[in-house]
This record gives sequence, C-alpha cells and structure tokens, in this order.
Amino acid sequence: MTSSAASYNRIRIGSAPDSWGVWFPDDPRQVPWQRFLDEVARAGYEWIELGPYGYLPTDPARLTEETSARGLKVSAGTVFTGLHHGPAVWEKTWAHVADIAALTRAMGADHLVVIPSFWRDDKTGEVLEDRTLTPEQWRHLTSQTERLGHEVGDRFGLRIVVHPHADTHIDSEENVSRFLDGTDADLVSLCLDTGHYAYCGGDSVKLIETYGERIGYLHLKQVDPEILAEVVANEVPFGPAVARGVMCEPPAGVPALEPVLAAAQRLDAELFAIVEQDMYPCPPDRPFPIAERTRRFLRSCGA
Repeated sequence: MTSSAASYNRIRIGSAPDSWGVWFPDDPRQVPWQRFLDEVARAGYEWIELGPYGYLPTDPARLTEETSARGLKVSAGTVFTGLHHGPAVWEKTWAHVADIAALTRAMGADHLVVIPSFWRDDKTGEVLEDRTLTPEQWRHLTSQTERLGHEVGDRFGLRIVVHPHADTHIDSEENVSRFLDGTDADLVSLCLDTGHYAYCGGDSVKLIETYGERIGYLHLKQVDPEILAEVVANEVPFGPAVARGVMCEPPAGVPALEPVLAAAQRLDAELFAIVEQDMYPCPPDRPFPIAERTRRFLRSCGA
C-alpha cells in the first residue's frame, strides 16, 4: 500500500445505478438491473446505492442474495422530497420514504440520501414554481427536514444526508449555507455532491473545511466547464444539460477530486464517497468502461 492510499483509509468508494444511466425504476433505455450489478462489481466497486426505488429488487432477501453473490454491499437509499411545502405534504412524503427506508435498513445501510424537489421540470424545462423560496418556505424546509431526520432515525436507525442539487432550492453556496445554518446538526447532515455543487458555483473543498461536521456522505462527480458555461448562459434545464454531457468522466472536469478527498480525509469521520456520473440516457455499452477507468483513477489518487 502506498502512503497516499493509507492516507485515505477513512473513505469508502462505491458507485450507483446513476453511473449506468439509470434515473427511473423502469425505462427501456436503461440497462437491466442484473447487468448493472454484474458490471459495477466487475469494475472494482464494493459498495452501491439502491438507485430509484424499484429498479433493483425490493425484496430484501432476494436483493441480499443478488448483491452478496457479486461481493456487493449497499451504502444508502435515495428519496425525493418537497418539504418546503410544509406539513401538508408530510403524509405523502412519509409514504414515499418509509418503504425505501425499510429496504435500506434491511440491506444493512446507515444512510438515506434526500434530494429536494426541482423548481423546473428536468425534462421539459417547464417552470413548476419560483426558484427562490419565501421566508415561510425556508422555515418549512428546515423544520420538516429536521422532522424527517428525527423520524427516519427513530423508526429505521438511518441518518439522512441532504443532497444539494441543480435546479432545486438547495443548490448554491448561499442556499446550502442557509440550509445548514437553519437545521440541527444532530438531525440533518449533508450529502456533498461535488459535481452538483460545482454546477451551482460552489467550492467543495471550502464547504468541507467550513462545515466539516455536517458532511455525512459524498458523491464524486465532475462537470465539464465549457458545457456548463453554455448551460448557464442559455438557462438549460438539468436533464437536457446531462444529455449534453455536462457531467463528465474524471479527471477531465472540475472540481479536481484529489483535494476534495484530502479535505474529506482530514475530517474525523468515516465517509462513503460514491461515484455518480449523471448520463441519462446513454448507450448500454458506455457506462462500464467509464466506471472501470474512474475506479482506476480514484485508486491512483489513493482512494
């Protein structure tokens, strides 16, 4: 083991269905789940996320059999929320969360990635609501997220990690800081996605150094700065931006991942760092070589 490899001993690398172009439980343009599991293991990853609920088998016994046969373990599940709408959406939100949290727990994972709802449609670009929250909506967002963190922890023993995301209300440095400052650190942590944060103008290393105790999980991703400049200038929605290749294969984009990994390693915490290269839709033969090269690149960084 090299000295650099030893220096990243607190970081566990994985990948996700997203890196195989999977955004939906069922879509003819996506690779079958068996192929994803086969290829993610063959590419050298040990940890995976569940991806969209229903893509992988939802029966814990069967999913355990399928993952164990390939030497894979689950790091997290993912849920989508619109908690800035307040208590009125709680029951609907919990109905979505509960099944996913139960499967996540049954698979031995400790984290639930929480993605805020989009303010514009990620396919059509239709504006669904104002991109700026009112003070009341911010209060709803913070209080209801804390409620979610409490309930998920109490009922399932999971830790929520909220994912700043392009075209949502938790996106830029300003909004991420406002969200973190407005939520209880004991209930709410952050899933820092390096690509989405760069997409929205943020500096991942600065965020880790400023809010280190709130960083509970990482998604490793890069953006192509030239494509991003066009996306921002033309106000291209997130879905079409991904189709243009705005999220690119490391190490071709930004941010550089070595400083991010180094900053994360300096935290006194064990962290998952899950590769998530958005590329829906994509040809079925494209993901595996990228995943294999990315794993090799991360190893060269010491991860």
